Amino acid sequence: MSYAIEAEGLVKRFGSTVALNGVDLAVPTGKVLGVLGPNGAGKTTAVRVLATLLRADEGWARVGGYDVATQQNSVRSLIGLTGQYASIDEDLSGTENLVLLGKLLGLSKANAKARAAELLAKFELTDAAGRAIKTYSGGMRRRADLAASLVGRPDVLYLDEPTTGLDPHSRNEVWSTVRGLVDDGVTVLLTTQYLEEADQLADLITVIDHGKVIASGSPHELKRRTGGQSLQVRPTVAADTAAVATILRDLTGTEPQVDADAGLLSTAVDNPLLLSALVRKLDEAGITADELGLRLPSLDEVFLSLTGRTTPIPEGSPA
Repeated sequence: MSYAIEAEGLVKRFGSTVALNGVDLAVPTGKVLGVLGPNGAGKTTAVRVLATLLRADEGWARVGGYDVATQQNSVRSLIGLTGQYASIDEDLSGTENLVLLGKLLGLSKANAKARAAELLAKFELTDAAGRAIKTYSGGMRRRADLAASLVGRPDVLYLDEPTTGLDPHSRNEVWSTVRGLVDDGVTVLLTTQYLEEADQLADLITVIDHGKVIASGSPHELKRRTGGQSLQVRPTVAADTAAVATILRDLTGTEPQVDADAGLLSTAVDNPLLLSALVRKLDEAGITADELGLRLPSLDEVFLSLTGRTTPIPEGSPA
């Protein structure tokens, strides 16, 4: 397997603060790695090291086979970076921003204009191409920022909390854009505090806390590793709740959790065949259910299990 990004033992200190404490990362070519962690975990520091904006105190990293410490220009020729906040000039139009970046990257004026038009079309911004960025909606600005990071046709794209502060509709627009980039063969390293975002986009997930990697794997693997599955049932008739609780207790040997407000009963299981047994028992008892199934833990539950806390809502995000 080829890796677009590899890092081992990354350490970065800021005075007495250890921002990275031996971080290892590996992103296969053409895949999305989601890096999760609370504020201050070290996510952005890791991105800045991989983007050659910071030099690690210890460890090594390669992007596209090039060392980030000794072959910075080669690394920079391969990467694009979109930070937490838009980096484009709000007083310039979409076209003007992209043409300026193209010329800074060495494109001729004609080629810079052609690349700008291509990207604006790709990100569905053609109709707004002549307007100042400050007139764009939040989702449009983020798409324009993504377009700016792609002017140089990067093989590797760093997205550092790209949807912070966006409403759900705008966030979905950015997600769709990222999926399209991956379909085109771009490798993506995505830092995020939105666990749904990681679940939607990431092929692999690395969880960082206090500068250390505390878990890694696919979303499915992490969910399987953290508490197995839960068997859930919501009886159609609320009066059947007690009978359903008894059936679950008899099948699993454990006391089910009951969410009285939602009318939902659940219990941890390690044998998926218990679902079939539950269906039979409910049928024998003449009990119908509006909801019935096996569920893996959510990434929120995985994060809580790994770090001992839920993920915070990123600053500036919608409530």
